[in-house]
Amino acid sequence: MPNLRVCALFRPLNSKEKSDHGDSVCIRAIDSESFIFKDEKEEESEFQFDKVFYQGSEQADIYEFLAFPVIEGVVKGVNGAIITYGQTGAGKTYSMEGPSVIDSDEKKKGLLSRVVDGLFNIIKQSDEMTKYTVKLSMVEIYMERVRDLFDLSKDNLQIKENKVQGIYVSGVTEICVTDSAEALRSLSRGIANKAVGETQMNMASSRSHCMYIFFIQQELKKEKKSGKLILVDLAGSEKAEKTRAEGKVFEEAKTINKSLSALGNVINALTCASQAKANHIPYRDSKLTRILQDALGGNSQTALLCCCSPSPSNAPESLSTLRFGTRAKHIKASPRVSLKEDEDTRRTEIISSTINESRERILEKLGQKMNAEDVQLLEQLLILEGIFFDPNSVEEVESAYEDVTSRTISSMQKTIKELITTVEKLTKENQILKAAIRRH
Repeated sequence: MPNLRVCALFRPLNSKEKSDHGDSVCIRAIDSESFIFKDEKEEESEFQFDKVFYQGSEQADIYEFLAFPVIEGVVKGVNGAIITYGQTGAGKTYSMEGPSVIDSDEKKKGLLSRVVDGLFNIIKQSDEMTKYTVKLSMVEIYMERVRDLFDLSKDNLQIKENKVQGIYVSGVTEICVTDSAEALRSLSRGIANKAVGETQMNMASSRSHCMYIFFIQQELKKEKKSGKLILVDLAGSEKAEKTRAEGKVFEEAKTINKSLSALGNVINALTCASQAKANHIPYRDSKLTRILQDALGGNSQTALLCCCSPSPSNAPESLSTLRFGTRAKHIKASPRVSLKEDEDTRRTEIISSTINESRERILEKLGQKMNAEDVQLLEQLLILEGIFFDPNSVEEVESAYEDVTSRTISSMQKTIKELITTVEKLTKENQILKAAIRRH
């Protein structure tokens, strides 16, 4: 399977960088895929990526190389993700949104506008017998809460998983869009609701991780395919002292850094694992990594744009970003077409979905009484080591639970009775669901 596609982008020097260091830069191009980087100690390292976009690169070139192949796959039913990563002020949001998603200069248009146009162009050129449905959602993760940017009253949405949808945000607003202009108008409204704040590194710094989610379904006769595309504009990664953050902004920075650290831990776990079943991937350590679980280690074709400043004054942050991208290059993706199957399979998936949601609720309940390490070990046992419990069988849950406690997790022993009570309650709910399905 192909590796995750990773590109590096060096934006032009800004006025402050020029006043500090003139026109000097910390990179020396070798070719379109590799360069020499000089750190703050004047030590040089060579980096290589799938593509390097140097100062003066066109927005259209980034779209064609990084995003267009992902869009083509999504229309065919393969999930896709496009992620921008880097320090505050490195060009992430400009690369993603451009100056504006509406009425932007053609040359300056960002990935988001180009992706929307490209998506609907492909749909227009497809077989007239194929019916397409495009739904759009937009959320941000702010202070570890998932907010619906189309409905701000939904400010603490839950992340769930089932066999049909994979990882999804439960209860999020979905807007059905029929053309590019309608989609961009909706996105513009959502962008206006994003959390931003002023820091010493950027007058309008993104204080949240913003996600644009497209769900595309195509139907031809009796066959249905669906693809999910998620574009992610991550909050800036940098040391809090460099932003001179105080008060609320300081708390935001700590939360951002914690979630980005969790993302780094997931990348490390995915790239260091010699055998997938033997290595725990800590997706649940943050809302960000949970939502990106499919994109990083599941059924998705994923592209990562590492945005950097070329100035020597930002060399430590740029070096950190480049090292992150280098690690990410070693992740193996497993994209495949998502097909809608027959009604019997659908019924089975509904039951499976309910069982998975029951497992989610149990883990969430356990998390209220155990520390993170305990929950991770339970999750590792039940999911990564292949021990799946059936909510209809209390005996299976007890057996799995005893296996975990045998690994000297004494703090979990206090929750056995409450766990069994919870499963018994969920068992009744599942039985009612199954009975309802059989009647239909």
